[in-house]
Amino acid sequence: MFAVMKTGGKQYKVQAGDILRVEKLAADAGETVQFNDILMLGGDAVTVGAPLVAGAAVQAEIVDQIKGDKVIHFVKRRRKHSSQRTKGHRQKLTLVRVTEILASGADATGVKAAVGSGGVSAAPVAAGDDLTQITGVGPAAAKKLNDAGITTYAALAAVDPETLEAVKVKPEWVDQAKSLA
Repeated sequence: MFAVMKTGGKQYKVQAGDILRVEKLAADAGETVQFNDILMLGGDAVTVGAPLVAGAAVQAEIVDQIKGDKVIHFVKRRRKHSSQRTKGHRQKLTLVRVTEILASGADATGVKAAVGSGGVSAAPVAAGDDLTQITGVGPAAAKKLNDAGITTYAALAAVDPETLEAVKVKPEWVDQAKSLA
């Protein structure tokens, strides 16, 4: 069985066991990722998507994060200008090994979808208050508070002195949380 998948603006024909060099993905070596943009499935019966095949996916294991070959771009202007410029570039790539092609049931696998490194943002907290409304609490401090289990203004207002020291909560944050709660 083979599949034609799309990632990084390119299309790849893959089979189980293939090793690919794709545009950089936001995943570490050893992780399993799933490509959900499947354009076509082949084998006994060919299935062509319109534009994608519903429920199909390709699962792959990240082998390594690598850099591609160096590409040199040389510009020379002739005649009176006599200027030259050389620029080089090495594209960041991810080496992946295709482990499985799923014709259906891709939504229920629980494997994280392959996401490129550009534009990836953290998911907002499902339940709780927006702690960044407190003066001095930015996204990083709000993440630390959420990791410590403080997701609401009431929880921040009722924080004990031990947690206050451990999470490095400022006393004025507690005062503002009491007024907002």
